[in-house]
Amino acid sequence: MPSYGYSLMCELYDPNELLAQAARAEAAGFDFVTISDHFHPWLFSHHHSPYAWSVLGALAAQTERVELVSLVTCPTIRYHPAIVAQKAATVAVMSDGRFRLGVGAGENLNEHVVGRGWPPVHIRHEMLEEAIEIIRTLWQGGYRARQGKHYRVDDARIFTLPDEPPPIYVAVSGAASVALAERSGDGMVAIHPRAELTLPFANAGKPRYGQLAVSVDEDEARARRLAHELFRFSAGGWKVQSELPNPANFEAATATVREEDVAKDISCGIDPERHLETVQRWVNAGFDHIAIVALGDLSRFFELWEDELRPRLDALPAARVG
Repeated sequence: MPSYGYSLMCELYDPNELLAQAARAEAAGFDFVTISDHFHPWLFSHHHSPYAWSVLGALAAQTERVELVSLVTCPTIRYHPAIVAQKAATVAVMSDGRFRLGVGAGENLNEHVVGRGWPPVHIRHEMLEEAIEIIRTLWQGGYRARQGKHYRVDDARIFTLPDEPPPIYVAVSGAASVALAERSGDGMVAIHPRAELTLPFANAGKPRYGQLAVSVDEDEARARRLAHELFRFSAGGWKVQSELPNPANFEAATATVREEDVAKDISCGIDPERHLETVQRWVNAGFDHIAIVALGDLSRFFELWEDELRPRLDALPAARVG
């Protein structure tokens, strides 16, 4: 049976509102909470972008049961992998082992800000794989030194370590990143419901995390407007999302995206059947951990989740992949 998570979007809310949403999500029975890690929001209409790792520390102290997942952090340019190893270890200790480290090759939107440029995708993959190796090495304890192709570590030691290192889940979008995740990850993350992304990990018995959005409002037209306003940045696909450097560029790139374009992928309104069909599409694609971004009326979303969606999803049989 799949597990279900609530996605905290740092681009949409201030940190105190994110904490309140996480508390509501835990009370509503979600199994895990994910959080995005951005320097910039996608669009000017998002208004926010607090530091995800400060929020994760507060989440570790505030929550009791839900798993906490970074979805995802880029450990290559804005952060040195040694720093990611330390802060992930700290959150894992604070949360009594409930933290999972989701990582990816990143977006220009967030990484260019430190002035190190934005390398081509094959270099980004090299950097990510090397970063994961460094993180795992530092989690083994002791002083470590390493001179790699992209990173150097000099006599570094993480003194505060969890009893067990967190699993590392790698974001995938195509064949190259899937192969990287198979080599380096304990599971995968994706934002498109495609079975070819999950199949190698399903066969290996590894977790498959997917993230989808729904827009809930009594007024379906308003739900569609909000979906368009807040989530149209995703319409261009990952090759666009990873390359544009600023919210102004995303505003320009999505100027011609229509409401109906966004509504093809985001279920809108309060009809539970429509939302269930959307989630089932991800289950059928082989995802066993499904994170939901809630847009629109959040109070109505949580009511719908508790009363209709979660009970009916739990009654559905797991899909077979392959």
